Amino acid sequence: EYAQVSAGVMALFRSVTPLVEPLSLDEAFLDVAGARLRLGRPRDIAEWIRARVEDEQGITCSVGVASTKFVAKLASTRSKPDGLMVVPVDDVVAFLHALPVGALWGVGAKTEEQLTRLGLRTVGQLAHVPLPTLRRALGHGLGSHLHELSWGRDERTVVPHEPERSIGAEETFSHDVDDPAVVRRELLRLSERTAGRLRSAGLLTRTLTIKIRFHDFTTITRSRTLRVPTDVGQEIYDVAAQLYAALGLQRARLRLVGVRAEGLMPDSEASVQMLLGAPEHGRRDAEQAADKAARRFGAGAVRPATLIDPAGTRPRSRRPGSTSEGMRPGPDRPV
Repeated sequence: EYAQVSAGVMALFRSVTPLVEPLSLDEAFLDVAGARLRLGRPRDIAEWIRARVEDEQGITCSVGVASTKFVAKLASTRSKPDGLMVVPVDDVVAFLHALPVGALWGVGAKTEEQLTRLGLRTVGQLAHVPLPTLRRALGHGLGSHLHELSWGRDERTVVPHEPERSIGAEETFSHDVDDPAVVRRELLRLSERTAGRLRSAGLLTRTLTIKIRFHDFTTITRSRTLRVPTDVGQEIYDVAAQLYAALGLQRARLRLVGVRAEGLMPDSEASVQMLLGAPEHGRRDAEQAADKAARRFGAGAVRPATLIDPAGTRPRSRRPGSTSEGMRPGPDRPV
């Protein structure tokens, strides 16, 4: 029922503008610039949407109106559960500077503690710290990010899309494989491929699934929900390997293995503190560097040493590019 209500609300949004970027089942960004001649000022459009949602779905909704996605989301949050807040362009800086620093996207509990120790309790106080000082205190990336947001600068546009339900990769072997070391190696390859696709799409995964098909074509899956969403290949592989080990298959003959990332979320909606402060920070940096090398020199230019194939040691696919239901081919799969 909740999914049906969500579909109805999203359909209503798309009747206003084709520029709808869903964030979840019950939240989306809308760019209504093209609807102003037809429906009036942004405030009028917001009021119309709120009334239609209540009439058609029997629920209330909050709406934030602003010139940037970041400020619009803040305004929506502050108007919950059933309100409307409009932040005119000329009022953005004043609106932001009165807020606590914890309101900034990317400021988690640890970063807020760090800022408080520096005497920075409001967005306005942070905004007036010289950028080089902020970068030294928080790191170049996070310091620059928070400085831009504190002055209301957010260059992200509304990107209309239907959220992908899953991203994954799988391998069908040309012959049955019963060596656990070979299976683990293939899981690593598939994890790296899946992580690369996540990063290319700007997504993180919250749930990982492995797929195992036996020689008699019986198929099983095992899943695990992560404490922290990720797009890091090594993190994905660690979970995939644990799920495989828990099956206790020993020398079972396998025809196919797969790795699938589910519960996807935009990396722009994840906390910068989570991404930059988590233990996998170094791994993420390394894999992003490998992405750049792949774009310049081709897929596979940089890979884990265990995936460098001695001639003839890797089981070949049953057919190039073969996939099965629910799994998408990876970017470096031969075609």
